[in-house]
Amino acid sequence: MEGRSGSPSEPRVCPGRAVLCRGPVEPLVFLANFALVLQGPVTTQYLWHRFSIDLGYNGTRDRDSCSNHSANPTMQEVETLTSHWTLYMNVGGFLVGLFSSTLLGAWSDCVGRRPLLVLASLSLLVQAVVSIFVVQLQLHVGYFVLGRILCALLGDYNGLLAAGFASVADVSSSRSRTFRMALLEACIGVSGTLASLLGGYWLRAQGYANPFWLALALLIAITLYAAFCFGETVKEPTQARLFTLRHHRSIFQLYVTPSPEKSRKHLALYSLAIFVVITVHFGAQDIMTIYELSAPLCWDSKLIGYGSAAYHLQYLTSLLGLRLLQYCLADTWVAEIGLTFNILGMVVFAFATITPLVFTGYGLFFLSLVTTPVIRAKLSKLVSKSEHGALFSAVACVNSLAMLMASGIFNSLYPATLNFMKGFPFLLGAGLLFIPAILIGVLEKVNPHSEFQQFPESP
Repeated sequence: MEGRSGSPSEPRVCPGRAVLCRGPVEPLVFLANFALVLQGPVTTQYLWHRFSIDLGYNGTRDRDSCSNHSANPTMQEVETLTSHWTLYMNVGGFLVGLFSSTLLGAWSDCVGRRPLLVLASLSLLVQAVVSIFVVQLQLHVGYFVLGRILCALLGDYNGLLAAGFASVADVSSSRSRTFRMALLEACIGVSGTLASLLGGYWLRAQGYANPFWLALALLIAITLYAAFCFGETVKEPTQARLFTLRHHRSIFQLYVTPSPEKSRKHLALYSLAIFVVITVHFGAQDIMTIYELSAPLCWDSKLIGYGSAAYHLQYLTSLLGLRLLQYCLADTWVAEIGLTFNILGMVVFAFATITPLVFTGYGLFFLSLVTTPVIRAKLSKLVSKSEHGALFSAVACVNSLAMLMASGIFNSLYPATLNFMKGFPFLLGAGLLFIPAILIGVLEKVNPHSEFQQFPESP
């Protein structure tokens, strides 16, 4: 049996396998995110590089040249094409992921978390293989879109996160759940920081291909880890059909079926709050690299690596801040403080025209990610353990919709506002974050002790 903390108290043999299952989900999420972050900025810079060659633009390699040509129409065309193809990749992946992530997450309530983790790891591996072919063989950048779609069919990173957070909810107590959620997000942040630092130097030294090869090796490793080392957290997995409407119905019923133990209003409004937070988070992240590459900042790959590392440090600083703030404040107030710093950071980015101001904005993000683990923990306390997979599938669906919305809004708005205010999308993001701040405060005011009206803990 696994202990309440999620660490196995004694070796346990998986049904139908000859290997011992001991591994937690954190290493898997850590390595998967490392591989993704390693590829993300490299893909954006590769798109910029390809379009620059196609259009005959070479100003980005010389900071003075870049700074003196802020109104260069060729550079703006490169920016626009890079932004639009990033949008195409995201839209293709997220639309397919809306179906697959909701299906697979609810399925994992029956068959266990391991099958979903294996499928999601394989999906990321397929995407890395396609990216390698594009870079090595100079294929059309449209194949990046194909890679995202194939990845989304098998679960994508959202499916992996859904299984990861569901497994944490399976084995954590209600009082420790917020911190356990934040710990998993910190794994995402630390791995992202390391990958960003490595990617910037590596790209500068050896070009675009090698980071993708390392990502492929890591994804092979995590697929094997998920298949043979992960400690299953569903106590009694059972066989279940994958392609059935029952899995989607179970998610729908979370929000519409009356139940004395849960508040449908709270489920819906907390889901809306996390939707807005994720929309702003990923929307800003989508355009950040392009914002830094272009005038007046004109960053090179090393500076972009530093910036991405500073951005991902918020996962670790948010974990430490959450742990300290929980000693004197309720989770709701912790979330509100995080949103306040997020808003301030977005405002600074909107007006950042010099490098020190950009890093000031990154510094203000140091508590911005305490909000999402608080909301996830509150959501998980409103359902039973047998519904964790369905719940985090719903959250994955919300996550996919938010990322789709983020790509549509920020990648379309950024080129459209270049001529009058380049940082306007960040200012819009700051305004949107007032929505979850109000929602969280109102929900706590309506039912300030909701986090203690939970399903009883098993002995």
